[in-house]
Amino acid sequence: MKKTLLTLTVLTALSTATAFAAPINSLGSGETAVGIGTNESYIEHKVADNLTLGYQYADRDEDGKQHDIYGQIDLMANVKGIVGHRDNLPGDHNNFYGGLAVSTPQVLGFEGYASYVTGADFNETQVGVNMNLIANVDLNVNYHNFDADHSGRENGVGVGATIKF
Repeated sequence: MKKTLLTLTVLTALSTATAFAAPINSLGSGETAVGIGTNESYIEHKVADNLTLGYQYADRDEDGKQHDIYGQIDLMANVKGIVGHRDNLPGDHNNFYGGLAVSTPQVLGFEGYASYVTGADFNETQVGVNMNLIANVDLNVNYHNFDADHSGRENGVGVGATIKF
């Protein structure tokens, strides 16, 4: 049953038309997360007890291809500071950004989160939930709002999957 649900989730994620950012993951020190969504993929690794480094690729319709390198710093229990750099191709809309993320403790395999990041010419908000399907595979469902000064606004519901190891 869980394999069928995972397969259905991945197929749904690949067929949904809305882009969204990487979810906020709770990783243990030395743990890695690899995820895929509708128009993006990411990898992140917790390099220290309070620091996660990551890379995300997103293909947004109006804003082009985005390459993010980012860090998440655990500020306190369930609160992370986010810093990163985004390259948009084509174009020269490259900028540093910062933000915050909060998450709930995991209850019955569900963990809610909200994040907000902003740069010189964009801001994005995401509210979602990670649901543990099997030992190291999560399903992510979220609402995402991306607003760029030089293009348009993109928002909607997204679905993705993450594998942790």
